[in-house]
Amino acid sequence: MRIAFRLLLVTTVAACSPMVPVPQPATPPVQPVETPAQTPTTQPPVAETQPDLSPAFDYASFEQWKNSFLERHGGNRRWEYARELEGITPNPSVIRLDRNQPEFSRPAGTYIQNATAASRIAMARQRTDRVPWAVTQRFGVPSEILLGIWAQESAFGQVQGDFDVIRSLATLAFDGRRRAWAEGQLKHALDIVVDGKRDRAGLKGSWAGAMGQTQFMPDNYLRLGVDQNGNGKVDIWGSDADALASAANLLAQAGWKRGQGWAYEVTLPANFDYTQAEGPKHNWAYWESRGVRLTNGQSLNEAERAEEATILLPQGAKGPVFLALPNHYVIRRYNNSVSYALAIGLIADGVSGKPALQASWPNDGPLTREQRIGAQTALTKMGFDTQGVDGVIGSNTRAALRRWQAANGRTPDGYLTDTLAEELIRRAR
Repeated sequence: MRIAFRLLLVTTVAACSPMVPVPQPATPPVQPVETPAQTPTTQPPVAETQPDLSPAFDYASFEQWKNSFLERHGGNRRWEYARELEGITPNPSVIRLDRNQPEFSRPAGTYIQNATAASRIAMARQRTDRVPWAVTQRFGVPSEILLGIWAQESAFGQVQGDFDVIRSLATLAFDGRRRAWAEGQLKHALDIVVDGKRDRAGLKGSWAGAMGQTQFMPDNYLRLGVDQNGNGKVDIWGSDADALASAANLLAQAGWKRGQGWAYEVTLPANFDYTQAEGPKHNWAYWESRGVRLTNGQSLNEAERAEEATILLPQGAKGPVFLALPNHYVIRRYNNSVSYALAIGLIADGVSGKPALQASWPNDGPLTREQRIGAQTALTKMGFDTQGVDGVIGSNTRAALRRWQAANGRTPDGYLTDTLAEELIRRAR
């Protein structure tokens, strides 16, 4: 949920996400593979970034791992770290959730339509005045973008997670699937407590360690947290102002461009070269010369026209098409998922009263993990290397699929449907 110069982490049932100089995500933004905290109305999209599959030593017991951790990371704080880890045992729920990769991957449109429901946008509008004016002025991130993140990460603070962050991260580190990342985050979480920035009882979050209303991982909290209300504490759990200012700081540090939007819906000409989608970036004059047109009477400002932008087809040639500006990619530093970033941007557009999308989302079925892995295996076997078989349909897999589509007389939009996945699997047998 979920990130982050985030995590990543996104593929699971609910997790974290803020931008992290990426170990991950969200998870650590990008982050491992889990994502923003699951809210009552949405589930995180499948992440585009792989988990940190660092080699894992098989410790005989949790105590053996803990002693090793203290030896390797304790330093002059070994006694304090040992005190906070005293009596901790692995949390079976955390291990179960970490291994519970979703069996089905929902199409982008399904995720986005749930995330941008009219009721959610209405709730965001009602909270506009809770985004401090000083925050938007200082960091340059529009209030509606921050409201979108607030909505997705914690349902406006209502779903923050009640897991003991230190226990969760210690469990993930001991389990070993993402040990290097988890141990790094655990050390930061221990520092938060040892330095008195947050008492241990209050260090709560998602099962993957994402914390507060904007689901920051411990490293992002220490590096990017903002004490907006000036009370001497960065309280992303109880203070709307601190949480939103911290999120704004994350986006600003990631390169948010003031005075520019995140993307525009566009239409493509009948003869559009789909191999250019999600490929090289060009300015608006280039795309316009190739027949790309803005919808709903929109227009780009001077700065946006000069930016290098990408054509995105989140659900193929039959779905909505977007001209993605640099700020779209900044949002993806919070959670490296196209669907997530589009959801945040479209919530923001709804809050600011922009027209709804002109194109409708196709009613495609979900993809099972078996279909995703089968399609990747088939493409690679047929000479269209996906750069790994992991069940995550990211940019490498979409590029390989475009090459296969172009070679087989199909529209090379790089979009994998359940029907196409089954065809690929059959052809490769």
